[in-house]
Amino acid sequence: MPEERIIKPAEKDDDKIFDNTLRPKKLEHFVGQKTLKDNLEILIKAAQSRQETIEHVLLYGNPGLGKTTLAYIIANEIGANIRITSGPAIERVGDLAAILTNIAPGDVLFIDEIHRLNKTIEEVLYPAMEDYALDLIVGKGPSARTLRLDLPRFTLIGATTKISLLSSPFRDRFGVTYHLNFYEPSEIAQIIERSAKILNIAIDPPAIQIIASRARRTPRIANRLLRRIRDFAQVKADGIITKEVAESALNHLNVDPYGLDEIDRRLLTVMIEKFGGGPVGLNSLSAATSEEQATIEDIYEPYLIQLGFLDRTPRGRLATKLAYEHLGFKLPNTLL
Repeated sequence: MPEERIIKPAEKDDDKIFDNTLRPKKLEHFVGQKTLKDNLEILIKAAQSRQETIEHVLLYGNPGLGKTTLAYIIANEIGANIRITSGPAIERVGDLAAILTNIAPGDVLFIDEIHRLNKTIEEVLYPAMEDYALDLIVGKGPSARTLRLDLPRFTLIGATTKISLLSSPFRDRFGVTYHLNFYEPSEIAQIIERSAKILNIAIDPPAIQIIASRARRTPRIANRLLRRIRDFAQVKADGIITKEVAESALNHLNVDPYGLDEIDRRLLTVMIEKFGGGPVGLNSLSAATSEEQATIEDIYEPYLIQLGFLDRTPRGRLATKLAYEHLGFKLPNTLL
């Protein structure tokens, strides 16, 4: 098993510098998510015309689809400073109080992985979001008293991959909620072309299409593959990414034409060989592959379901006809 998946959608340490370089600054430069962009543009322009801060925004979707990028774009479009933190980083009420009391009027507070805030922090955010006030308890025991601090009007942007883990009262306090979908291959190709120009990478159009078809419909993975193939081209070729160089590099990285890697194929192979294609329960699949249930459910399955290689049913997971054909297994009678 590889130490680190090249097609892992979650951000890696070496992604951060490149993400900042490649991240679009304006809404017009953001590729894909057309409906979301149109609605967001209306939200921003309407608030600006009324000279108000925009409503609190909740962004949700799979990792690597652009939630953080959109938060930066919103702040840039409204000309505001953005303060960035994450759910796990806010451990105590005092941490949140320190952040909120240092916010300037009109600022954007971006909380990534907002579903990982603990309930106490979440409840402190309620009056901050609704009334722009911070309620603190000073002292302990009978002498304790509540202190309310007024806050400037600000915009909270929350990002999550698991919206179901947010309580209903918390979700209701966001003025707008946007879902980011997987991208179309043509949109991924546009992103790769733009990134190649920014990074000054010489790449042929057919090579762009090859990378786009294997990027799992996710911009972060597309940009990561582009960087790895650039390295391959510099060492093994003349520095120009041609169709042949892209295919050779992707094969070297063990990414097949559908964007599946060794772990994806092993998951489907185990389902077919050990469980007759399913249905198989998540517990059994986890034990057979030595992968955590949450990892299978949140990381591997979404894309396999998008491809039509895997089905979720009330009885368990099923490998589809497409999975059998792609891996070269003989179709069972039930799928003929």
